[in-house]
Amino acid sequence: MDVTAALQNLTTNLSVDEKATVKNELSAYLNYLLINDFSALVQILYRVDVSEQKLKTVLLENKEADAGDLLSELLIERQAGKTTLRQSFPPSEDLSGEESW
Repeated sequence: MDVTAALQNLTTNLSVDEKATVKNELSAYLNYLLINDFSALVQILYRVDVSEQKLKTVLLENKEADAGDLLSELLIERQAGKTTLRQSFPPSEDLSGEESW
């Protein structure tokens, strides 16, 4: 599963049912990684830039909850925050070719 693509799908104009389906698939995949490939899970969390402290806090406060669901919520929340931040700073059209990269 391409987690980045799944997260981008959740921030687009999907229907509520489609978003729920993607979130459920993401949660299942994260649970799979938790059990079978923890290093890949850590890489995903690092790449998406999920706060380690927030992750620890959420997991400790919700010990009875499904870890995949908690992780998917954190990933979705982080991706939504990045999208909002990007939209608040549109690219400037005044930059020359070298400065625009």
